[in-house]
Amino acid sequence: MKFKAQQIADILEGDVVGNPEEEVSKLSKIEEGEKGSLTFLSNPKYNAYLYTTNASIAIVNKSFVPEKEIQTTLIKVDNAYQSFSKLLEFYNDVKNNKIGREQPSFIADSAVIGSKEYIGAFAYVGENVKLGDNVKIYPNSYIGDNTVIGNNTVIFSGVKIYSETVIGANCKIHSGAIIGADGFGFAPDENGAYKAIPQIGNVIIEDNVDIGSASTIDRATLGSTIIRKGVKLDNQIQIAHNVEVGENTVIASQTGIAGSTKIGKNCMIAGQVGVSGHLKIGDNVKVLAQAGISKNIKDNQIVNGTPAFKVQDYNKSYVYFKNLPKLVTKINQLEKDINTQKNNNE
Repeated sequence: MKFKAQQIADILEGDVVGNPEEEVSKLSKIEEGEKGSLTFLSNPKYNAYLYTTNASIAIVNKSFVPEKEIQTTLIKVDNAYQSFSKLLEFYNDVKNNKIGREQPSFIADSAVIGSKEYIGAFAYVGENVKLGDNVKIYPNSYIGDNTVIGNNTVIFSGVKIYSETVIGANCKIHSGAIIGADGFGFAPDENGAYKAIPQIGNVIIEDNVDIGSASTIDRATLGSTIIRKGVKLDNQIQIAHNVEVGENTVIASQTGIAGSTKIGKNCMIAGQVGVSGHLKIGDNVKVLAQAGISKNIKDNQIVNGTPAFKVQDYNKSYVYFKNLPKLVTKINQLEKDINTQKNNNE
């Protein structure tokens, strides 16, 4: 799709300097700009590229004053970075604004579907499913029985949502995510063989949640596994049964959270973190990468290490840890000196 400079300026409430009829059909970095592309300039370090770029249109700050002639059409805005982000969001919405039902797909007769829906080819929508307005189900996705999905939520291709799941409005669930599989619950019998404990709870995902590709959220044994509003999950995250993640918490890739742990709001959990089960992590907690959480954490803490402890203490300990070989050498030398001294005294 193509957009003219004036159309873009109208969206961004900016001013065109150059040709308002200039057209673009793609986006580019300013240093890699080519004819027909749109770019932006917000960091003064990249000013020089504006004079050499082949991009047709560039978004710049209103404060920008060129030092020499520029061939590129400019759109001047209050904040180039924010405006470019707004434009990316607009472009993404237009690109993904699919409506209708592709065939073949299966939609149960008992399903209730709102307006302006998109259901892609080979999608499955089960019995008693309720979809809000403007919900988009991309191809090869599975929506299990009795699932509820709120307005404007997007389920990308290959997502599997098990029965009884409740998903709020304005959520995005990316390809390969699995929501509502059985929690890891097994009990040994008298012969030591493990038998599955039925997992009869569900998963509740509140509004404005993003879930990354290949992430998994298990259904509760009883009750609900809950992802509160505004949570952002990266790719390849495991959230076990009966976990609760507080609102506006963000979790990076390859983190695993064991069963029944409660995580507070506004937390930041970095990549490859492991969290043991039945713990309570407070609000505004920051957990650094590869930390191992084995005990409760109070509000407003920053932790690191395995087992994790306060980052200030971790950093002090690390100074000693990385110098252990030198310290051992010094201790060994001191022991030799002491033994030599003893022998000389004898």
